[in-house]
Amino acid sequence: MSAIFTVSELTRSVKNLLEAEFPFVWVRGQVSNLARPASGHIYFTLTDGDAALSVVWFKSAQAASQPVTDGGERINPLTGEVEETAGTTALSGSGLEEGMEVLCAGRLNVYEPRGQYQLVAELVQDQGVGDLAIAFEALKKKLSEKGYFDEDRKMAIPRNPKRVAVITSPSGAAIRDFLRIADTRGTGAEIRIYPSLVQGDLAPEQLAKALDQADAEGWAEVAVLIRGGGSLEDLWAFNTEPVADAIYRSRLPVVTGVGHEPDVSIADFVADKRAATPSHAAQELWPRRETLAQRLDDLELAMTRAYTGWLLSKGTDFEHLRRALVWLSPERRLERMSDRYAGLLTRLEDAGQDLIFNKHRDARDCVERLGRAYGPGRMRALSAETASWVRRMSNAYNTRRTEDTARQTGALVQRLRTAMERLAEDRSQELKLADTALSGLNPEAPLERGYALIRVERTGQFLRNPKEVTNGDALAIRVREGNVTAVVTSGGSTFSENK
Repeated sequence: MSAIFTVSELTRSVKNLLEAEFPFVWVRGQVSNLARPASGHIYFTLTDGDAALSVVWFKSAQAASQPVTDGGERINPLTGEVEETAGTTALSGSGLEEGMEVLCAGRLNVYEPRGQYQLVAELVQDQGVGDLAIAFEALKKKLSEKGYFDEDRKMAIPRNPKRVAVITSPSGAAIRDFLRIADTRGTGAEIRIYPSLVQGDLAPEQLAKALDQADAEGWAEVAVLIRGGGSLEDLWAFNTEPVADAIYRSRLPVVTGVGHEPDVSIADFVADKRAATPSHAAQELWPRRETLAQRLDDLELAMTRAYTGWLLSKGTDFEHLRRALVWLSPERRLERMSDRYAGLLTRLEDAGQDLIFNKHRDARDCVERLGRAYGPGRMRALSAETASWVRRMSNAYNTRRTEDTARQTGALVQRLRTAMERLAEDRSQELKLADTALSGLNPEAPLERGYALIRVERTGQFLRNPKEVTNGDALAIRVREGNVTAVVTSGGSTFSENK
């Protein structure tokens, strides 16, 4: 059984369904039943002869289509962008008239009190411009889906190129502006113009053919498509698929400079780089000469600093190598070994002197200690102590044991005296042996027996072998009573006076 709706329920269901299905639409038709009440809203009917659609254009939406700045700009109600009104055909509320063919953009809405659906208009344009806008959006969507606008396929634009292909009208203002800017920038370049129409029905084919020719020749480093400003219809050649295809298949990087700043074409989306104007395209290709000159100065200073630093570094390395070679040279090594030998010899002589001195000192100390321990004074003291002890012992024992005690005491005294004498004799013998050993270590002892010590003054060493001297060497001879100097000759030695 079918559900039964109230009028409000059915109207609300239709409203929700309709508004969800058509959130935003473009509708073309002829204006009729135009009404302008005091509220400022505009009501009219769009008809195409076979059907009619009620339209309401609220005052707020009309204001969005009007200039909002002194510079003639308006807010596009569809995109929210600020754009110039020059060259557009968006209608104001006062410009809408009966019988006009218009294109309306807006959303469908159901007016519940009357149960009537209507179009709430956001923008109203002349039909001609509406056709171009629809065609533009359709081609843009198609090419976007084909990947024509992908950033990863776009090529880098060479900076300061030397060969540039320019596709434009050779008689237009755009080429004059481009050449004027190019003449003041960069370091000089060759520019080859590929003539083409830039407006009209034949323009798309010629633009595509000129770009293909520049690409096939392979002469240029970059291709530039430029055209001066104009209306949307004037720039339409750059919104066509043949031109987009030519840019897409070009092996040369492509720069576009079409129209003015607000003008954006399909060619701009496909190109590797978009410039706002023809003059801006030249600025994008070539840097300012002042900038290049400053960059050259910077490079020159950097090179000078780098070269100076390199020279300093190499000089430092050279000095390190020179010092290393000097340190490792055989001559310096022999000098170091000779210095080390002299130092070791001095240390050896000092050690010998110290040894003799220490032995003499130890022997003297031993003699002094023996004297203190076993000398006559000590013996007398021991005898006195013994006598005193004997006397005490005599007094301690009774008369009957006096004689026995005296004999025992005498024996003990005799044994003690004998032990002391033997100990003194042993210590005296040890002292004599130590004195004999010290005498044997005395380096001057051989001099007492008539020997001599001969030192070669040239080397500072004692003479052990005749081969260690040559003719003319001075000799220092030490004997028991003093020193004698001599000079080596072929027939013998000559002596000087004793010192």
